[in-house]
Amino acid sequence: MKAVILAGGKGTRGKPYTEYFPKAMTPINGRPLVDYVVRYLKSFNFIDEIIIISDFKGLGGQIKSYYGNQKKITFVQDSQSGTGGDLSHVANRLKDDPEFVLWFVDNLCAIDLKEMREIFKEKNSSACIATRTRRKEETGFATVENGIIKEFKEKPVMKLQLSECLGIYILGKEIIRKIKTKQKQKEINLSYDILQELSKEGKISAFDIGEKEWIDAESPMTIERNEKAVKKIIRQMGL
Repeated sequence: MKAVILAGGKGTRGKPYTEYFPKAMTPINGRPLVDYVVRYLKSFNFIDEIIIISDFKGLGGQIKSYYGNQKKITFVQDSQSGTGGDLSHVANRLKDDPEFVLWFVDNLCAIDLKEMREIFKEKNSSACIATRTRRKEETGFATVENGIIKEFKEKPVMKLQLSECLGIYILGKEIIRKIKTKQKQKEINLSYDILQELSKEGKISAFDIGEKEWIDAESPMTIERNEKAVKKIIRQMGL
């Protein structure tokens, strides 16, 4: 089974830092963000190759330089045609596998990919998406009655009315076939152009991460602001 890491985003939320290095190379305790994802994926014995997609002609070249010629890590140039277009670009590398992992590089989570894979198969789904229904807020809240604050709740854990979708997926071959039918489009968005259609057919399963921490490591500032949570996730990843 292969894992694809999408590391080609422009990192606009991480500026001005991402004008000098790609988001994937954001440092965390002396290691780049992407390396935590790579090392965690390698910890699953059913993942035999990691494919990193980025703009290696630009800042993404720093990722390739960091790893050099390591076995079982493949580098593919970003197609500049959307998330779906990138997957189409590596279709030949995925053709021998019934499913593969897709991981957006700015997602940090010690997700149980073995259990997620079992859900994917059990539900006979075309795709399984990591989700959560609880979120720790970064701001304070208050209980208000008749315009009077009765109680403060500092950064509470909130139960969400809708499941929040995270950037970690297990995708089957049908996804690639669907993408290929839309190759006339200049850009193919995986969520809106592909998964939205399949969800109406009941072919998308969800894997709730439960009590596990998750961080969208969009910028050095986000990582610094959530330092305790980031350290906890790294411990949970066993890294």
